[in-house]
Amino acid sequence: MLLAVDVGNTNIVIGVFSKSQLITSWRLATDSRRSADEYGILVEQMFRHEGIDPSDIDDVIISTVVPSLLFALQHMCYKYLHVSPLVVETGVKTGLKIKCDDPRQIGSDRIVNAVAAHHKYKNPLIVIDFGTATTFCAITEDGDYLGGTIAPGIKISAKALFEQTAKLPHVDLEVPGNMICKNTIEGMQSGLVYGHMGLTEYIVEGMKKELVENYGKDYDAIKVIATGGLAPMVEDGVKCIDVIEKRLTLDGLVLIYEKNKSPRKKRN
Repeated sequence: MLLAVDVGNTNIVIGVFSKSQLITSWRLATDSRRSADEYGILVEQMFRHEGIDPSDIDDVIISTVVPSLLFALQHMCYKYLHVSPLVVETGVKTGLKIKCDDPRQIGSDRIVNAVAAHHKYKNPLIVIDFGTATTFCAITEDGDYLGGTIAPGIKISAKALFEQTAKLPHVDLEVPGNMICKNTIEGMQSGLVYGHMGLTEYIVEGMKKELVENYGKDYDAIKVIATGGLAPMVEDGVKCIDVIEKRLTLDGLVLIYEKNKSPRKKRN
């Protein structure tokens, strides 16, 4: 079995796959203070809860946007799973052609999402990941990763309002239902959620125009794929999204593993 680990700024998503089929998955809070042993014990507990024997894990693939956590996770794999993990980084085969100024600057999560979306949909694509940051990536039907846009995520925006103002409170992220709000909390929720919906629509429309004008793509053929933990919050208010793929990153990790797997032996 394959253990796929996606480390984001806010959450770590872990999936167990058998022959490319997802068996189970978990979501943990990202905490760079945790040691290899702490993560190892957590993983063992989750395995035990699902009836999975750690010795059945043949390999591990890791994508992380938090470099400080990589050492702990690698050593967790060595000590508790006796596996040397494959890390998504420069030089790993993805099947994409990165058309950016410096491919090393592109977050591994964006590449992994693009791999999964391109594999499933052969259209020109815009892939949106609603996470700690909201990222927009453009990929051609031929697998050219063209680049994209990065915006503050909804949670970052909420934190900034709370921390950078004297009187505005911390608010839970909810869709308030109105834009003419009768109190401060709902007014903040309205601005955060509906503002992000407007941001999404505007950036997607702009990227579609650039794909048509600069890259010769058919406007109607462009497909917009969304993923990320906060995607459901904006789904109903954003008309430009064609489909939400909740497992996009995990599926992308499996695809990259298949392109790079080798007969690596377990560590003793």
